[in-house]
Amino acid sequence: MANDARGGPGARAGNDDALERAIAALRNNRAKDAELILADVLRREPQNSRALYAFGCALLTQCRAQDALAPLQAAARLRHDPEIDLRLAAALHQTGRSTEALSRLKRVVKRHPSFGPGFNELGRLLSHMDRHDEAIAAYRRGVEVAPMMPDLAVELGYALLHRRDIAGAKAAFARALDISANSPDALFGMGKVYQEVGENEAAGAFFRRYLAIRPQDGAAWITFGHCLLELGHVDAGYQCFRTAGRGGPKRFARALSALSASSHGRFWLKPTAAMRYFQGNSE
Repeated sequence: MANDARGGPGARAGNDDALERAIAALRNNRAKDAELILADVLRREPQNSRALYAFGCALLTQCRAQDALAPLQAAARLRHDPEIDLRLAAALHQTGRSTEALSRLKRVVKRHPSFGPGFNELGRLLSHMDRHDEAIAAYRRGVEVAPMMPDLAVELGYALLHRRDIAGAKAAFARALDISANSPDALFGMGKVYQEVGENEAAGAFFRRYLAIRPQDGAAWITFGHCLLELGHVDAGYQCFRTAGRGGPKRFARALSALSASSHGRFWLKPTAAMRYFQGNSE
């Protein structure tokens, strides 16, 4: 009986098993299942920092940032861990407390100067706050301390592309692809770099590779369609817009609007005619 007492060896072992099941559920995109398991663990052991952290992550995954604040704050008080601070900063930002999130992330990179994810999250937050030069500096520092982390190079590439630094963006995306040859975000970014300077043949090659990995990305099909139309591949370009329009009214409306607005696009007087065209039933 002693082993089953609250906080005894039996209880701790049971909590550890439950915690592992919850973490497995989170990894398999079953956040609600993880939440229920972790709530039970925390009823038995409310000061379990790992359970508090995982519970906060489960709530964040369900877009419940306000609910996630308390367990993540408790976890941060119990254990100094940069991963906890990252998730807490995310919850603060999502609840409108971006200044507090920024302070926490700056503290993370100061305390853990070789922690690449800290610079990645700092750069993202600064970009969201329209502090783009500071974001680029954060990403560059991250690339220096974590050179084999492709996400940092990708984020740097997009930040530089936003600043119209084409050469810098190209170099950043190339670095990411050297690390991870099939990084979809790097492939799409490189396509955008070439598209920005009118090199649509090269851009199209990267968009094709991206869409082979993420064929459900309707916005990417539209981007690829514009690229093909610029190359004079009209039929193939229109087919991209048709593909983008499949999957529901919102996708159809977005694809129709994009094609109609294109300098190489089409226009229909009747919505039914447009619908038939996108379904492949009429020219």
